[in-house]
Amino acid sequence: MNATVDVPIVKMHGAHNAFVLIDERPVRLSNYPEIARKLCVPDGELGGADGILVVRDAPGFAAEMRIFNADGSEAEMCGNGVRCVARYLLERGAPERFAISTLAGTIGVEAASRDPFAVRVDIGPVSFPADAREETAIVGGRANAYYEASLGNPHAVVFVEDVNAVDLPALGVAFNALERFPHGTNVHVVQRIDAATLRVRHYERGVGLTQACGTGAVACAAVAIAVDGARPPIVVEVPGGTLRVDWTPGETARLTGPAETIFERTIVL
Repeated sequence: MNATVDVPIVKMHGAHNAFVLIDERPVRLSNYPEIARKLCVPDGELGGADGILVVRDAPGFAAEMRIFNADGSEAEMCGNGVRCVARYLLERGAPERFAISTLAGTIGVEAASRDPFAVRVDIGPVSFPADAREETAIVGGRANAYYEASLGNPHAVVFVEDVNAVDLPALGVAFNALERFPHGTNVHVVQRIDAATLRVRHYERGVGLTQACGTGAVACAAVAIAVDGARPPIVVEVPGGTLRVDWTPGETARLTGPAETIFERTIVL
């Protein structure tokens, strides 16, 4: 950017997965990786965030969403972020149902509830790069069993007895160093509560520990359904709240959860 510009932003969260939303339709910006690194720092003027959401014009869609993680890397999709973008658009005249364009494909969204505000997202198909077979990675000198799932972005799902007993930052860093994941992966530890309830903690590539990961919640639920006999809808308890996943093999997955506005202001970039 060659000159400073006043930019309206909205800080939002989906199950306390926090984002800074920038609508570039009234003010076109560039160098979003640098902007993400600046705006997301915990001790910065906005109080930190896990990433930025960029809303753009897209022919045939209500908008296009781009996602830049706190380290400046670009993600293909974000289940919590797309709900925030959906609420932003719904409150500015979008119809009750519409489609958003992302790098992972077309995402259908609708208002599930207005009080409290919740958004239902048709997050697309779930695929299993290893055909839902258990894989093993040597991490930290020991073998770790995991499953791979993809929703246009990569996930490694690790079932454990107690999610709070896992050094997840160390596990996440180790998984992201594996040759199996040349572009990194989101890592999730999953504890089975009952046939329809999971407790999950998340390590997101480009961010680290987060309070919630929407696509990660879907990945964990889909693995539990495909290989462990879990019965949808699946309630996924994450540090930042509760999400609901509806998925039947061969169909697209739906994710329902909150989307909240923290504040709006104008900043100088």
